[in-house]
Amino acid sequence: MSTATLADASPWTARHARTTIGMFALAFLFAFEALAVAALMPRVAAELDGLAWYPVAFAAPAAASVVALVLAAPAIDRRGPRPAVLVGLVVFCLGVVIAGLAPTMPLFLLGRLLHGLGGGGVSVALYVVVAQAYPEQLHSRVFAVLTAAWVLPALVGPVVAASVAHAWGWRWVFLGVPVIAVGAWLLVRDAPSRPTGGEPGAPPARSRLGTAMLAAAGVLAVSVGGQRILGAWPALVAVGLVTVVLAGRRLLPPGSWTARPGLPSVLGARACIGTAFAAAEVYVPLLLTLTRGLTLTQAGWVLTSGAVAWCAGAVLAARVPKLRDEPLRVRLGAGLLTAGVAGFTTVVIPDVPLLVPALCWAMAGIGIGIAFSTLSVLTLAYSAAGQQAQASSALQLNDFLVQSVVLATGGVVFASVAGHAPVAGATVLVVVAALFGLLTFVPAARLRRPEPREVSISVIPAMEDAA
Repeated sequence: MSTATLADASPWTARHARTTIGMFALAFLFAFEALAVAALMPRVAAELDGLAWYPVAFAAPAAASVVALVLAAPAIDRRGPRPAVLVGLVVFCLGVVIAGLAPTMPLFLLGRLLHGLGGGGVSVALYVVVAQAYPEQLHSRVFAVLTAAWVLPALVGPVVAASVAHAWGWRWVFLGVPVIAVGAWLLVRDAPSRPTGGEPGAPPARSRLGTAMLAAAGVLAVSVGGQRILGAWPALVAVGLVTVVLAGRRLLPPGSWTARPGLPSVLGARACIGTAFAAAEVYVPLLLTLTRGLTLTQAGWVLTSGAVAWCAGAVLAARVPKLRDEPLRVRLGAGLLTAGVAGFTTVVIPDVPLLVPALCWAMAGIGIGIAFSTLSVLTLAYSAAGQQAQASSALQLNDFLVQSVVLATGGVVFASVAGHAPVAGATVLVVVAALFGLLTFVPAARLRRPEPREVSISVIPAMEDAA
């Protein structure tokens, strides 16, 4: 084996180790912050007298991320990923510091907006770092590392956040974030970073930015309206849905929602399988507590098993030789996820041992782990030279838009039956989630592994034409 081949044999070799550790730290940071907010929000809302703004605290960063995903892509393609990582981290840290010091709920929400804006930009840049810093044969392993970085906070995040909040107060959970961010930046700043296309200094098209802001407003409207805390929530949800659909069609590559071959089929498959898992996960602890009498802690361990299985699936996708065919991996993952989510509905049948739905949820985790990281790899493979950022932006933007619409709609449906039939309502929504997993096979059937010199270069430019 040549020296160059040895240097590229693993993302943990001396050539790549600093970048890999830095990217792991960044992914861990974002995952930990998200879990910490979820765990601490009841206390934050009570102390800042902001319970009425509770859902906005979660919807605001999601909406800001939509704008960031659109803003970051052309800038990264023109200047390379390093400036975007730095600027994104500065904005992210500014946001968490404002949230940690906020004396009122409006200022806390401002911090959450900035956190979403910075995090969205960094998430696009990390995909381009993968494309530029690692050879293609390592992409699957790098995405498996990033998956592990998201799983680890699920195991320790809530405990650490609660312990810090108990010892020093909830504010220090936010104020400690910049320390990790600085360390991560020092590790990734030396990763390869080069412009990949576009005119230096040219701003993004105003129409595209305006469309992104409309999409963000739609996400915010759907998320807040779906909480049913406002008298006009039906109108808010309806307007939000229409806005997301109309704006999303202009921001995404044509065919993203109709499974057109090429990059659109990758986007469609990822949105379907990600939505299937997320839409089911919402109701897993509810069904476990209502039908089997589990405590929230016990139900949480079932959720954790799904997260660990997700990581295991990503590792299998990267390391098992028989799974080298990426389209095959996506279809296998979709099948396991669909079967696992559907199988979990047996939790409502008293005679079925609890171990069965628990194992089914772990199966769903393995399935999405195999497929999700593979679709990230295919996104880079389908990207035209110089447009990896636009492709990864479209991938994540589509995830945001589809999941926000489906989860909010599901929340509205569940709220209408929660008072008299919560188990039946949650079970039906888990079945709907399984149908999304089944729907993954439509775009997955059109996936092909593009050759390195025969990537589909006509799809990404069409994004600008559509805007």
